[in-house]
Amino acid sequence: MATHPVLLATLAGFVCALIFASIPVGPINLTILNEGAKRGFSWALFIGLGAAAMDAIYCSLSFTGLSQFLGIRLVKAFMQVMSFVFLLFLGLKFLLAQTVKVPTKLDSASEKLEASIEKKIHPHSAFATGFIRVLANLGVLAAWVGLSATLMAHDWVDDTIRAKVACVTGVLAGTVLWFLFLSYRVSRGHGTFSEQTLLRLQHISGLCLIFTAIFEGAKIAWDLAQHKI
Repeated sequence: MATHPVLLATLAGFVCALIFASIPVGPINLTILNEGAKRGFSWALFIGLGAAAMDAIYCSLSFTGLSQFLGIRLVKAFMQVMSFVFLLFLGLKFLLAQTVKVPTKLDSASEKLEASIEKKIHPHSAFATGFIRVLANLGVLAAWVGLSATLMAHDWVDDTIRAKVACVTGVLAGTVLWFLFLSYRVSRGHGTFSEQTLLRLQHISGLCLIFTAIFEGAKIAWDLAQHKI
């Protein structure tokens, strides 16, 4: 896979979208869960498409400016360690969650920002609703900044335009696929994809993150041993 950097970047973006942007419960998933049961498949899907578009934009913005910092060896090593902590923290948070939505100070700030934007723009379409809710979610931007740095620090995404575009394409594909699946299931009946099911999926994503963090921790330890640092 390392000999095909574009394919690797696409796959990395796709997997990140499924684990971070789609499966963990957030305002978009809950909106689709509620609106899809009331208005049907098309409305729920366009909410998801709007959210996916904004996710891709945030991912693109997150890659900006990282190249000059990750070119420094010490900074790159620091980012590798921080990515291990980041993945482990998120994994434990998702795994130990008891409810589908645990409010945080960042969530409160995001809700105020969302209310302010919606008051000015007055979105009437499903696409605009999904787009604005991700736009106003500060946690999504913070997550993609961390993820982009992690992907580049571990050379899963090369410092080239082609690789970055491939990664963003993978993110878009992953989010669209998830929201397509979620919208279909919800439109078939609210009970077939309950909030409890979403909570189980969040626990699964937490386990995936923890296993990834353990793998990265072992890799960092091996590199330190090889260089005798």
